[in-house]
Amino acid sequence: MNSTALPLVVLSEHFAKLPGIGMKTAQRLAYHVMSMSDEEARSFADAIINAHSTVKECSVCCNLTEDDICPVCSDDRRDREIICVVETPRDIAAIERVNEYKGLYHVLHGLISPMNGVGPDMLRIKQLIARVSSGEVKEVIMATDSTVEGEATAMYVSKLLKPFDVSVTRLASGLPNGASLEFADEVTLYKALENRSEI
Repeated sequence: MNSTALPLVVLSEHFAKLPGIGMKTAQRLAYHVMSMSDEEARSFADAIINAHSTVKECSVCCNLTEDDICPVCSDDRRDREIICVVETPRDIAAIERVNEYKGLYHVLHGLISPMNGVGPDMLRIKQLIARVSSGEVKEVIMATDSTVEGEATAMYVSKLLKPFDVSVTRLASGLPNGASLEFADEVTLYKALENRSEI
């Protein structure tokens, strides 16, 4: 491998670390970056650095935001008696597209997965318990994916919430087993929200 090719290889390897990006796609992306003008390349790099340095977790729901409290949590029109628990910030965007859910959210930033070395302490579960313990919350909707990890996480969290006077429900019909919220259409998500059941 000659030294002039090395930066392109390194760039490809970094793209390949992104979820859903294989090595062939990573190489295409790297070559595309090489076709950019200096100004475009700098702007692209600056956008990554800026997002990484300014976006943080909401101090309430753990969603990603530029402010201390995200727009959903700071919106007085949202129903504060309902919290919808999701795996990632992308899931919030998916549910918001339905335009029917008016409650708050809580982002776990992952699912319990012993096979992948992810335990409960690595998720934002303690923050959720603290929110529910305030007594204001009446219902917690577990909107984790209907995978083995998603179901295990939903059951684990529901057991932790049992001591509190709160109803714990699960998204129901509309989401097939193994489905990811991120890729569900609006009608499917609407039905899943409407037909949620208690755990």
